[in-house]
Amino acid sequence: MKIIGVVPARGGSKGVPYKNIRLLGDKPLIAWTIETSLRSKILDRVIVSTDDYDIAELSVNVGAEVPFLRPSELAQDDTPDLPVYLHVLDYLAKQENYRPDIVVWLRPTSPLRLAEDVENTVNILTSNEQLDCVRSVCLAEHHPYWMKKLEDNCLIPFLHEIDENKFYRRQLLPPVYRLNGAVDVSWCKNVIEKKQLYVGKMAGYIMPPERSVDLDSELDFALAEVLLNRRNNESNN
Repeated sequence: MKIIGVVPARGGSKGVPYKNIRLLGDKPLIAWTIETSLRSKILDRVIVSTDDYDIAELSVNVGAEVPFLRPSELAQDDTPDLPVYLHVLDYLAKQENYRPDIVVWLRPTSPLRLAEDVENTVNILTSNEQLDCVRSVCLAEHHPYWMKKLEDNCLIPFLHEIDENKFYRRQLLPPVYRLNGAVDVSWCKNVIEKKQLYVGKMAGYIMPPERSVDLDSELDFALAEVLLNRRNNESNN
């Protein structure tokens, strides 16, 4: 079985300019994901898909493969994951005659994941042949039962069917999970055949909140710095 990790990292970013190579702690953001992927014992290759020469050069220096530069039309603000995913598979098949069985999608904006998170997520998929994909999740910080929407400047429940009076304390709320974007694993053949990502029977891999930060803003970077410092302090004690 051939399992590859793919790190999608385009050069443009509106929220935090050039965030994929911005320093987080003592290394560029994308380096955290590449190094973690290389430490995992389950990936045969780690490939970065980017349209940017600087990101490509940095990624190779850290240890990843960058066999191509992604076409600009696949590196726009509104480009979804699917065409980028298919472009990687198409290139490997046509240029290298290489066809992986599983792709592990590793966004560089989730730098706090561990190698064990990558390994555990893949193992969930390979241990159950009925699964189509596995996605990492964490407990949602804000429960949807308590969410509101504004209509004519009036707050109304986001979920009309829920009686909020039954859930007046946090302890009464059922656990709900959000996708944290750290590790998504899928069978390549399913994606190629269905031309869809993450469909069919999907399992979740639960990660703790301190490894689930997704960096899209300056506040996210500040929080990640705090969590990295805490991790370093704990490892030194």
